[in-house]
Amino acid sequence: MYRAVALAALRSGLTAADAEAIALLAESVQLDFHGNRVVLDGEDITQAIRTPEVSGAVYLAADNPRVRSRMVDLQRQFAAEADTVTEGRDQATVAFPHAECKIFLTASPEERARRRHQELVARGERITLEEVLAAQNERDYRDSTRAVGRMEQAADAVRVVTDGLTTQQVVDRLEEIVRQAMQVNSASQH
Repeated sequence: MYRAVALAALRSGLTAADAEAIALLAESVQLDFHGNRVVLDGEDITQAIRTPEVSGAVYLAADNPRVRSRMVDLQRQFAAEADTVTEGRDQATVAFPHAECKIFLTASPEERARRRHQELVARGERITLEEVLAAQNERDYRDSTRAVGRMEQAADAVRVVTDGLTTQQVVDRLEEIVRQAMQVNSASQH
């Protein structure tokens, strides 16, 4: 969601100095999700929001308290419609502090950068691993020190470090955690 707003801001020529305009933009855009597809004002932007340019500009949306408020409202509206799984740096602490199951999924900076670099290269991006790591470290610092919606592990979240694990091993571990939470929640309702 924040990437979508950042893309819209970039397309509108907005910069960090345009915080009010970015907030108004976030309040006016139409965001929809269809499976794994992200749609902004009727346009599928799923691939467009994963470019290094958008990654470098996410702060335009993420650091703006009015944008964050709007995005959290939208997230809660989407989640109210059905059982929902969300991911994001403030989901368990800000957007859904009373979620039934919280997982803090992480990996070392080097592992995360290696994975992201592979993804970008597979899409034809020309970027070095060092550039990916530097951009990621800058974003992590900004995300962990921002005034609103900072990245931090919720006290009641289960931490899962994925270094050295295959995708299937991660999925299996997440499923195990969710099933345990479902059993606890079911038992506490009886």
